[in-house]
Parts: sequence; structure tokens; C-alpha cells
Amino acid sequence: MKKILFSSILMMSVGIASNAQQVGLAFSYFVPRNGYFSTPISPFSLRGVGVNFGRYFALQTGASLYRMAGLNMIGLPYQTKDPLLGPNFTLLVPAELVFQLKGRRVQFDIKGGGFFFYGFDQKLDYGNFDRAIRQYEKWDVANANFSFQNNPGFGTHFGAELTVYVTSQFGISLETNYLMGSSKLPLSGNYIGGNMSGPLQTIDVNYKDAKVDFTGFEFSVGLIFTGNGGGGKKPVKRRR
Repeated sequence: MKKILFSSILMMSVGIASNAQQVGLAFSYFVPRNGYFSTPISPFSLRGVGVNFGRYFALQTGASLYRMAGLNMIGLPYQTKDPLLGPNFTLLVPAELVFQLKGRRVQFDIKGGGFFFYGFDQKLDYGNFDRAIRQYEKWDVANANFSFQNNPGFGTHFGAELTVYVTSQFGISLETNYLMGSSKLPLSGNYIGGNMSGPLQTIDVNYKDAKVDFTGFEFSVGLIFTGNGGGGKKPVKRRR
């Protein structure tokens, strides 16, 4: 993981050097499916690093370090709309092909590609796990005790960005992306529970197909500062 972090920092440094005259500051948010509203950690987020291929196409990448408030899991015998993972730090590295439609004052980009992510300091939300198990088993009480194996994840995404240059040196961008990804997080252990009128039961489990559900919308509102005027080279954007 140290090599991945070093490579991400190197990419961002190269992007800053190649886009010295254009800078963007964006406020971003991630809304996961059946999870909690999350934001990147400033200043450890830089997106839009890439190269143009002619007038209409570009390849872009970057990196964002998110403070995830809570994500859900899939591949379990029970489902819940409450997140089963507690707060963590997640590194997100996208790679995307961009189709650019440039006007004098307006630019519209259509994006799509893949992404890598890795969650650090993963924690299970046992409160929501116990609640999901009680509903699944139709018990009055339940207490889970699981261990897990963390893994990197991958996914695909698509989205669009609209940039309007108010003046030749200042613009506003609105961007949204839909991300669909997962990472293996096999769980093993047991849970204890039962009804108030009966004895407690202990059930051993091995959820080998359990995965982190990294699905949701990413929104961004950005301010663009450029010395080249509207329709110039797309700026690197710091997110916060």
C-alpha cells in the first residue's frame, strides 16, 4: 500500500507542474447506497490530472482520500439499509476517458472508466449488525462477534461535468459521478441470541462471499481559476 500511496502522490505532483496556470478548488461529497454521507479529507484530494488527445478526448486520473462515515455490505444472508461498516479512511484512485465538448464559455464533459479503492482502519458497526441479525432470526436479542480480512476493491464509474466560465479567468463547475464497486471482506465468527422466552443459541458463521458495497453518487461543485480563458486546458482540481 505504501507503493500505491507514493505513486498517487507522484501523479498529483506531475499534474500540478503541467497545469501551473490553471487551478481548481472543488467541494465534493459521496453519498453511498445504504450508507452515510461522506467527504474527502483536504488537502489529500486531487483530481483531473491527465492529458488531452486532440480537441475532444482526454485521459484523466487523480486520487482522493475519503473519510467514510459508513458503508454497507453485500453477499450476506440478510440485508439492511443501515451501514454495516463504521467510519474508515478510503483511498480512491479513478482512471477515466473523457469526451469533451468545448465552447467559448462553456465546456461539457462526459466521463467513464474504472477505479481502485482501499479502506484503511476498517471497523464493523456491531450495533447495526446485531439489529440485522435480530430481524433475520426473528430474535429479541443478538450479539455478533466477527473477524474479517480486508482487501482492495475495484469498480466502474460514469458521469458528467459542466463548466461555465463567468469571465476569462474564472469559472464554475458542476460534476456528478455514479460509482459501482466492491471489495472482498470475508467474515467469520459467531453470534449469540434468542428470544426472551427461550434459551440462547450460538451460531457459527463463515460469510466468505461478503463484500464492501462501494456504490453511490459523488457530487462536486468547483471554482476554476485560469490564465488562459474559457475553453482552455482542463485544470487540476483540489477537492475538499
